[in-house]
Amino acid sequence: MDPPSVDIPTYVEIIILVSCILSFLGSFLIITTYITWPELRTKPRQLLVFLSVTDMLSAISYFYGVFMSFDSNSWDCVTQGAVSTFANTSSFFWTVAVAIYLYVVIVKANKKVADGLVVWFHLICWCVPLLITVTAVALKKIGYDASAVSVGWCWIRIDAGDHMLWMLLTGKIWEFIAYISLPVLYILIKVHIHTAHSALAEYRPLLVRTSSYQSSSSIADKKLTFIPIIFIILRIWSTVRFILAICNSTTVWNPTLVALHVSSTV
Repeated sequence: MDPPSVDIPTYVEIIILVSCILSFLGSFLIITTYITWPELRTKPRQLLVFLSVTDMLSAISYFYGVFMSFDSNSWDCVTQGAVSTFANTSSFFWTVAVAIYLYVVIVKANKKVADGLVVWFHLICWCVPLLITVTAVALKKIGYDASAVSVGWCWIRIDAGDHMLWMLLTGKIWEFIAYISLPVLYILIKVHIHTAHSALAEYRPLLVRTSSYQSSSSIADKKLTFIPIIFIILRIWSTVRFILAICNSTTVWNPTLVALHVSSTV
């Protein structure tokens, strides 16, 4: 039996394609900036480059999937689904890896250990998603999903009896872990910075009165607050659609919800 066919509104396809182009350009800018200016080649920015590579792959695969408008489990649908699965899963891993690196450097004050973790980051952030993707392809779990949770691109085959389980394994479970770990890590970093700032103020009261110092501290504090908040706001809509799909709710195709999912995907 062939999987059901779903017609994606033209305006939704246009939004996705434009979002993919913008995401690709943003990732490309980060990568080229790192390559062009040697003085910017710090370890955190290097990790950001690896994250940008995964985002770029996601943008390319989503663009191709929506542009081709797949309606069956063709070989290029499976290929696109495999690339997006690997890239998206790896992106979650690298996002958490950046937070762990900053935590070890700032809170534990041990840059040597943090730099040593980078090797493990590579092993985990590349190999685990690759293993998951290869297994899913080998078991014929990746293919046309009738936009059950995606919006026009291929992911987990809708005709697979355990497709919800594989949606968890190929993305959603790692998304849930990121929802928990990122706020925890960045809150710990914020608390550490605030505590260190308060301790410093006791011994250097004149420094606290310096507007430039206060401004820099405030900016850094706000950036740390926004990182997990922005991540959750951008990713939560795909998670909401996933939960609705589990519940077999027709709200999964609510135009507003779909638009929010599309705008936050890439």
